[in-house]
Amino acid sequence: MSRAVLITGGARGIGRAAAARFVAAGDRVAVVARPSPALDATARALGVVALAADLADADACAAVAARAAEALGPIDVLVNNAGVIHRQALTEQPLAEWEDTFAINLRAPFLLAQAVLPAMLERGRGRIINVASIAGTLGTARAVAYCASKWGLIGFTKALSEEVKGRGVIVTALNPGSVDTRMLAGSGFEPDMTPEDVADALHYLSVAPAAIAGAALDLFG
Repeated sequence: MSRAVLITGGARGIGRAAAARFVAAGDRVAVVARPSPALDATARALGVVALAADLADADACAAVAARAAEALGPIDVLVNNAGVIHRQALTEQPLAEWEDTFAINLRAPFLLAQAVLPAMLERGRGRIINVASIAGTLGTARAVAYCASKWGLIGFTKALSEEVKGRGVIVTALNPGSVDTRMLAGSGFEPDMTPEDVADALHYLSVAPAAIAGAALDLFG
């Protein structure tokens, strides 16, 4: 059965690979990203709905969810993949960078889940998959805000899973390690995985047995 899938951060990297994976499985897909030629190119290449929005804007999150539902029908799978990192020592990090990190990495998943969850609960089915990080299970120098936001995203996943337990909505997280993306460039870490590797794991979480609810799956490559 074709599902309506909403993927954030879908212009490139993991998000684009995930969009391609879900399209290949026969799903209807909308991708969200800030306006860019990459977003337009992804839409053309994959035949997906492109939704240009800045998820750091709280009002944009509910609007995006509504636009996706208008284009695809009620959302069956939400993949909260959009993320940002500002590599900076804590004593040098501006408050604006801390707030931007949390707005995109943690607040946007909260707002998008809040927007799509009522219809999922009404239908008695749905999947919410949060792309966290191995950095949400350990600490990394010069990535305090990023690590804190990803630890928070894993906690959000587990708490929401308990909140909807037994109501047909499965909430999980995926914690990738080093992936060959633009975000990894300049980090000093070598990639152990491709975006396509992560996309396969995301698709698995969208079809895995309900017993996986609340899991935060580590992916090391």
